[in-house]
Amino acid sequence: MTARLPFAQDHPAQPPWELRALQDAGPVHRVRTRTGDAAWLVTGYPEVRALLDDPRLGRSHPDPANAARSGASALFGGPQGDFATEHAEHARMRSLLRPHFTPKRMRALRPRVEELTAGLLDDLARHGSPGDLNAALAVPLPILVICELLGVPYGDREEFRAWTAAAADVTDQARSEQGLADLFDYGTRLVADKRRSPGEDVISALAATDGIGDDEAAMLSMALLFAGHETTVVQIGMGALLLLTHPDQWRRLAEYPQAADAAVEEVLRAPGKNTGGIPRYARTDIDLAGVTIAAGELVMCDTGAANHDPGVFDDPDRFDTERRAAAHLSFGHGARYCIGAPLARIELSAVLSRLPARFPSMELAAALDELHTRADTLTGGLVALPVRW
Repeated sequence: MTARLPFAQDHPAQPPWELRALQDAGPVHRVRTRTGDAAWLVTGYPEVRALLDDPRLGRSHPDPANAARSGASALFGGPQGDFATEHAEHARMRSLLRPHFTPKRMRALRPRVEELTAGLLDDLARHGSPGDLNAALAVPLPILVICELLGVPYGDREEFRAWTAAAADVTDQARSEQGLADLFDYGTRLVADKRRSPGEDVISALAATDGIGDDEAAMLSMALLFAGHETTVVQIGMGALLLLTHPDQWRRLAEYPQAADAAVEEVLRAPGKNTGGIPRYARTDIDLAGVTIAAGELVMCDTGAANHDPGVFDDPDRFDTERRAAAHLSFGHGARYCIGAPLARIELSAVLSRLPARFPSMELAAALDELHTRADTLTGGLVALPVRW
């Protein structure tokens, strides 16, 4: 029987048992997606790493109306872009965005990110125990940071969070398309505002760049708004959960907050993600690990599974913040490596260096099987993270 995505998961901190069984059987598997379409699921680290930087794979398809889909989302559920020009368009996009996310620029943001983190922890302390760490820290911190960086009003967060959640819906295509349209409309209004009254922010810079029209500036800005907070919200919540379920490592960071930067890499590697992988389409026939992926077929590159490949990471399901985990693929690899990786690392480091130190006695206020993830969205993530101290 062909496996079907997504796999069942007992609780958010535990990898899906069916995924682990597939990994034991080999690195490439025939599966069915959420929509029932056939796809190849790639779980081996060497294979995923190679495919992520393989120009024979892409996001576009020569016959998009009849292409297999990974889900209903208008963002990543099906083909994107023009098959003939995809690689050139992607290179152009990265060239426009890269100058705004250099490691040097991101390092200059570190003091502000740490200040924002400290402020949120102050608010949590004033609120008192118990609390929801997801609502108090994991959600607001990335939103605060990306709003300041892009020049998006923080007061609009309830609206754009609703639009991004709708756009990321993997079960309702009409809702996803409407959310994406609402987000784009919001972006066009922001770009128009920045043209009239520019500031020291990324959207103002994009709006002032020669050769970029209003629509392209809005599209790029909203892509950054979505990617710049959704995935980091998930990582902060899951990282905190993993630490709380390993009290010895929580205590270690409480005592040695300077170990946070190394711990960040394990927090990025270790979560038992169940997103099904990054969707790509074969642009030509590809021979991989004894199977032939035909041109046009859907390939799901499961970076979470690759990050748990025992051939690369010893005892991969063990969470160990002292592990050398820098080889993980959580930000991708090669030509599509995540531009925002330096910013995400800074935010995670601020959380890991300050949260355990500020609340050394913090513990979960719910059983693991009482925790739930957002199963209907692209990024997943915890619905809530109840804690007490």
